[in-house]
Amino acid sequence: MSGTSGIADKAKIGIDGLDDVLLGGFVRDRLYLLEGSPGTGKTTVALQFLREGAARGESTLYITLSETEEELRETAVSHGWTLDENIEIFELIPPESLLDANQQQSLLYSSDLELGETTRQIFDTVDRIKPHRIVLDSLSEIRLLAGSSLRYRRQILALKHYFARHAITVLMLDDLTADSLDKTVHSVAHGVIRLEELAPEYGAQRRRMRVIKYRGQNFRGGFHDFTILTGGVQVFPRLVSLEHKTGFERGRLLSGIAELDSLLGGGVEKGSSALILGPAGTGKSLFAVQYVLAAIARGERAAMFIFDEEIGLLFERTRQLGYDLEGLRDDGRLLIEQVDAAELSPGEFAHSVRTLVDRHGVKTVVIDSLNGYQAAMPHENSLVLHVHELLQYLNRQGATTFLTVAQHGLVGDMQTPVDVTYLADAVILLRYFEAFGRVRRAISIVKKRAGAHEDTIREYRISGSGLTIGDPLEGFQGVLRGIPTFVGTERDLDRPNRGEGA
Repeated sequence: MSGTSGIADKAKIGIDGLDDVLLGGFVRDRLYLLEGSPGTGKTTVALQFLREGAARGESTLYITLSETEEELRETAVSHGWTLDENIEIFELIPPESLLDANQQQSLLYSSDLELGETTRQIFDTVDRIKPHRIVLDSLSEIRLLAGSSLRYRRQILALKHYFARHAITVLMLDDLTADSLDKTVHSVAHGVIRLEELAPEYGAQRRRMRVIKYRGQNFRGGFHDFTILTGGVQVFPRLVSLEHKTGFERGRLLSGIAELDSLLGGGVEKGSSALILGPAGTGKSLFAVQYVLAAIARGERAAMFIFDEEIGLLFERTRQLGYDLEGLRDDGRLLIEQVDAAELSPGEFAHSVRTLVDRHGVKTVVIDSLNGYQAAMPHENSLVLHVHELLQYLNRQGATTFLTVAQHGLVGDMQTPVDVTYLADAVILLRYFEAFGRVRRAISIVKKRAGAHEDTIREYRISGSGLTIGDPLEGFQGVLRGIPTFVGTERDLDRPNRGEGA
């Protein structure tokens, strides 16, 4: 955050996330700049700003130098809006004398006449309508008419002082097409917001916004993701976990499988995070589902965010194991979302998780998997920071989080696409190993912050009855490397078969 505490009375913009970033909206009767390249959503934000004012009974004015009134109304219709009588659109067009070549002056630059006429029309319209909120679109036209930086600055200052005398909250738009390096309005404006559009190598464009300046006011600094949907712009403020501390009673959560709870020293702590790590096919999702079913059995709601697997296939696969996830979803006890990493920004995903936890009281969250989550990140460092804030937030809400990561490889040395083991409170390691001509699976706990845990390695099996975990593998060495050596006795040969349940 930046600045100091300011005036309490603020003009809300009408975009919840942006009002949150600005800690309430715009201080009234000041001039603000909204800048961004064409297509970043400036017009949509401006219309939402005016619609919010109109909904509060304020008179508003949209002065357009670049778009026609018809184009603005078409934009509103595309979002399902109707511009009511409190929203006046003034389409500022050059006077006919300036369009007539026969009447153009030879001793004066036409831009001098146009700039003066433009200013006069703006003042006349404001005097007539007496608005509380104004949008001026766009500064690029005024900059071109001014010709020089000195005349441009003087013109902006004149507009600022005029609007200030009339107690108007003004939002000026700049599409950065004339001179993107000109910071004249930055120094004059009370606040500056920049909208940006990023084009990844694959997937939909990503949009983000940043408050560059807000004089004398606190605001949430840094970049915040936003999207443009039917219905307007949605801003997803960057999650800061320290702002969301809550109190809850800690305790241990059981999985419903006694052997797994024993491995974890009695269960997973409430309000902690567990990372389930292993190669493809080892059953990471099934272990997470086990905790989801246990939470629902306790009368709680659970949430699953599925990145990699098609949700219908997950329902069918778990149904064959006796788990009716689809029925639990239909009953409202399981909230499950299919996440398309190519279409969803990290900020939007964090907002979705936060919404489920806040509104529905979810206390068990599954993110399957971080490999898919990583695809939504431009860099690995960003992923680690996002995961850190998300886990800290969930932990502080008393929610227990289960994350899965698919390692590269099947046996032997494993490569992890991103190392988040230090962030998790517990790490459950799954492995394939070969023994006596069969491919087997082993589970071990390699980390647990709260309390003791077993240091043994147990074999587990996936069958029609679900997950079954056997006794510790005491007759083998090198199980975690994938090619173990048998060092036990003939009696130990039967140990891996215990608990098979078939």
